[in-house]
Amino acid sequence: MTHVSARRGALYVSVAATAWGTGGAAGSLLFESGGLGAVGVSLWRYLLGAAFLLLLTRRPVVVDGRILLIGAGMAVYQTAYFAAIAHSGVAIATVVTMGATPVFTALGSRFLLREPLGRVALTALATALIGLVLLTGETALQARTSSIAGIGLALLSAAGYAGVTILSRRHGGDDPQGVAIGGFVVGAACLAPFALVEGVVPNVSLSSVALLVYLGAVPTALAYGLFFRALTALRATTVSIITLGEAVGAAVLGVVLFGERLTPLAWSGCVLLLAAVTVLAVRAESG
Repeated sequence: MTHVSARRGALYVSVAATAWGTGGAAGSLLFESGGLGAVGVSLWRYLLGAAFLLLLTRRPVVVDGRILLIGAGMAVYQTAYFAAIAHSGVAIATVVTMGATPVFTALGSRFLLREPLGRVALTALATALIGLVLLTGETALQARTSSIAGIGLALLSAAGYAGVTILSRRHGGDDPQGVAIGGFVVGAACLAPFALVEGVVPNVSLSSVALLVYLGAVPTALAYGLFFRALTALRATTVSIITLGEAVGAAVLGVVLFGERLTPLAWSGCVLLLAAVTVLAVRAESG
């Protein structure tokens, strides 16, 4: 495997976050046009993501103990996030999941990986969380679909995401693409029984097929492939904070494609988030 520098790792995770920022919109559209639920969308996402990476890398699927844990974690956090959206709406699910993930990751990496939390990382984390609250907090407070179940599912998603990040950082350095493919396969296997009950066959139309292909190719195969490679070069906490840039991408996408409007506070949140991500990306070049 070609060595990944810290600078390139920061670029990879930034691109991955941008791609992930489009995944929520694609999933929401599939709920409507594809006739799929949270588990069905997650299943197709992992199956197509694995297929695209297998075609690109031409390597066999290898599943061992670490891959089983990573794949199970991927199944948990992906489905829990979509379920949180169904219970509490996009705003609350996003702010709770994305806000809790770097906190869980920072704590886990400190005690499990013995990665130190420097002043720059802590300051960037605090700045990013403030930015996230400013960006999504007003919408979350106005949402009328919040529930304890939705918040609990969002926290479960954050814990699963943090667990996958920490495990991948600890064990995925030798073969990040293999980790991604194996994780997709295991995640799909975990979800398959539940998807069969919920409904796994989408409404066949040009739009639903295009959305599924896009979801499998860009926010899944591309994004996760880059994400796991970035974890070979950067600390888990650094990666988790940089991925908060996903919220900015999703917000801008909503403005450009769906005609949504951001308040001055929300734009201020975007600036703070981008500032935190930029600081960490620049610092990553020096290790």
